[in-house]
Amino acid sequence: MTMNNLQAKKLVNLGPSGRAVAQPMDVSLLDNFYEHLTMERYANVQYFSIYLWFQERDLDGFASHFLSESQGEMEHAYKFANYFIARGQTVNLKELPAPIQTWDSIEDIISYSFNMEADLTSSLQQLYSISERISDTRTSVFLDPIVDAQTKSEDEFAHILGKVKFAANQPSAILLIDSDLKKK
Repeated sequence: MTMNNLQAKKLVNLGPSGRAVAQPMDVSLLDNFYEHLTMERYANVQYFSIYLWFQERDLDGFASHFLSESQGEMEHAYKFANYFIARGQTVNLKELPAPIQTWDSIEDIISYSFNMEADLTSSLQQLYSISERISDTRTSVFLDPIVDAQTKSEDEFAHILGKVKFAANQPSAILLIDSDLKKK
């Protein structure tokens, strides 16, 4: 029979933040988490920039969609930051590049957004893979709903991209897509 921490009267492990931790985080996993946090924060800023681009063109449905996406990415960043804290880590915020603000077409914006979502999905899958490899069940459980939501977000952008490509820059078709996005 193994002895648990209470029976062994073991001292409490502390993380870099000084907070008690039951299981330390692997350095490789933590480094990848910090990179992912940066990606989430950048997506927040980029989507806000895109929101402004659509707002300036009176495309309220697209603008509303991207404002919601921006807020969602910030919520993801909060979740990751709170997870670091719960695991006794210090939240390491890296500098963000300026968002892209000039676009040639709506299709370019949606294509860029789809690729950004695909990159976020790949990053999450990498985090999940690392956590599984090192048997960090806490992280795997934390990531499960996030991976599911991320996959849905990627699918949603693929759907919007399909509509925008089909619209072929025809103003009336773009306005119908805009109207449809406003309803969501």
